[in-house]
Amino acid sequence: MKRSSAILSPAIVCLLAATALPAAESTPARVTAALQKSGTAVPCLGVQFRDTRLGWTVGAGGTILKTIDGGVKWKPVVSGTTALLTGVSFPDKQKGWVVGANGTILHSSDGGSTWRPQQSGTQSALYSVFFLTPSSGWAVGAGGTILHTADGGGHWEDQASGGNAILYAVHFVDELHGGAVGALGTILVTADGGKTWQFHETDNAATFFDIIFTDATTAWAVGNAGALYQTTDGGQRWVDRAMQCGKTCTKPADLVRIRFVDAQAGWIVGERGAIFRTTDAGFTWTEVVNQAAKTTLYGLSFPDAAHGWAVGEQGAILAITTKP
Repeated sequence: MKRSSAILSPAIVCLLAATALPAAESTPARVTAALQKSGTAVPCLGVQFRDTRLGWTVGAGGTILKTIDGGVKWKPVVSGTTALLTGVSFPDKQKGWVVGANGTILHSSDGGSTWRPQQSGTQSALYSVFFLTPSSGWAVGAGGTILHTADGGGHWEDQASGGNAILYAVHFVDELHGGAVGALGTILVTADGGKTWQFHETDNAATFFDIIFTDATTAWAVGNAGALYQTTDGGQRWVDRAMQCGKTCTKPADLVRIRFVDAQAGWIVGERGAIFRTTDAGFTWTEVVNQAAKTTLYGLSFPDAAHGWAVGEQGAILAITTKP
């Protein structure tokens, strides 16, 4: 199915929207969000932590930051580019990939201390990268672009998405089952490692910014204006799980990133510093009180159930801690 859209990044879409946060229950006191010093004022769009100490974030102007102490100190790393960098993926502590504008793909084999470009074969903006193993990874972006590598980025090959809508996120739970989401309500799923992709309709033409699988049949997608959808049948049917908008809410906030630590515990971040948490597999979502940063959050990573990081506008890096 052919679908078209204007070329807008999640950052630009969120910046253009002026919305209020949806209402939610008060947060248990044990969850805190604290601002860390990033040393930069540029938007940070992607983040990943391998454990509670080792992490990376990427953003505008070729920015790559690395921490080895849980964010107490963030140090800039030479990326070799000034391109907007949008996504980062480390399948282990040494090998990692970063993607961005103009088909940029960077690779590190030393824990993100040095980076070298890889040939993507495209000039399309890339918005998301995910590596399941140090060999097998996917990247998605503008024009319905889906790239796959089976040799650690030595060769990137096109996978036919069947459309040309911008794709903002990709995730795989195993070598066969994965999904990608993007503009104009686009949700794509595959059960054969991306050899074929199937388009699935929702009742919403929202721009979807992220997708996450908790197992081969269960997945979540989030997007603008509070879009929140779940599938429990491998992506064949998507059910609206949007949170209700409160009395003072004129329009639900954009939900930009979603992560699950396990089948029960999940987190969402988005516009104006919105943070939501579930401990019951998404049956209910609770708003986390975030006084540290009211800027839009674009990236999210939880290496374990008690520690997470979110990044966003103006170089914001938030450490999210769940205390017993």
